[in-house]
Amino acid sequence: MKANRLRHEREKRMLSKIELARKAGVAVQTLSRIEKGGKCRFQTKGKLLTALGLSVGEKEKMFPEG
Repeated sequence: MKANRLRHEREKRMLSKIELARKAGVAVQTLSRIEKGGKCRFQTKGKLLTALGLSVGEKEKMFPEG
């Protein structure tokens, strides 16, 4: 599992896991798994980026593994 910046960006915006999961339309368990470096689909990454106010073009910065 590779590190990503999701937790850092969530905490920077003072969002709880529940708030971000709800805003992105994903399960809290999914968000927890991704924050721990688990894999996820491109569509899920897009939902999370949008919920954080980031563009899909910033995917590489947030999820360096691809």
